[in-house]
Amino acid sequence: MAAHMRAAVLAGPRRIELAEVERPRPGPGQVLVRLHGCGVCGSNLAPWQGRAWFTYPFAPGVPGHEGWGVVERLGAGVDGLVEGQRVALLSGAAFADYDLAAVDRVLPIPDGLAGPFPGEALGCAVNVFRRAAVGQGDTVAVVGAGFLGLMVLRLAALAGARVLALSRRETSLALARRLGADEAIPTGDPGAAEARVRDLTGGRMCGVVVEAIGSQEALDLASRLVAEGGRLAIAGYHQDGPRTVDMQSWNWRGIDVVNAHERDLAVQREGVLAAARLVAEGRLDPGPLYRSFPLDRLADAFQAMEERPDGFVKALVTP
Repeated sequence: MAAHMRAAVLAGPRRIELAEVERPRPGPGQVLVRLHGCGVCGSNLAPWQGRAWFTYPFAPGVPGHEGWGVVERLGAGVDGLVEGQRVALLSGAAFADYDLAAVDRVLPIPDGLAGPFPGEALGCAVNVFRRAAVGQGDTVAVVGAGFLGLMVLRLAALAGARVLALSRRETSLALARRLGADEAIPTGDPGAAEARVRDLTGGRMCGVVVEAIGSQEALDLASRLVAEGGRLAIAGYHQDGPRTVDMQSWNWRGIDVVNAHERDLAVQREGVLAAARLVAEGRLDPGPLYRSFPLDRLADAFQAMEERPDGFVKALVTP
């Protein structure tokens, strides 16, 4: 008889069912991973909330893409991994007990790294930081202090930049200060936030600005904070339609605009491995930002991601 497993099924907007499905078997070049957990990404909120272009139900385990666990079984021809080894996945069906991935989407976790490791999310932060090209002595504004923004600002602080964190939430600003932000600026009044940045920079504004929310309002504010000849890195995941930009201002100031989302698998892998080293060395400590939910409460995890109660940053689900 075939072995079975539990998998969450996104059956419709705001409707999750826990199903028992056949456990996949690894074919040539594939790895079956017994999951220890999976992060809930901000990009998961659109499928959860519902959009006209989505078709339901989603496949079991989808859209979980931040999984980690241990190698359960190797398919034919797989080298470099062993059963029982801790790994992170760049897969797509990790809201489940097991997930199956091609070997090039399975990355070993260093022995010194204990605890949760949603590698795809942390690797994304590393690659956003790289695309933003932050250097020592730069003045960097990070608009948005969710998980991605907090990790990027921490990396910028480690690089020796002067970091300005901007967020609506006071609890997020407090976390930003703990992670190395030199200034924490509330954005309830965007005009006042812009004026504060202008004052802190002597009118020069910021050489690098990272937009890490994914809304029109955040993009507008981030755009206004960029210095002449500076760089705007768009890391927020914009999923609710087209955006408008002040192209006249962009042209006049001669700014560079970077899409900080990485789609090259080799670079994604490099980002995850770099993040794993940083966490293992203790230079990056995302642990206090996690809140765990069991797999059968995935809907509660989505709700927390959507509502963001005080002190909440990122949800993980565990089998």
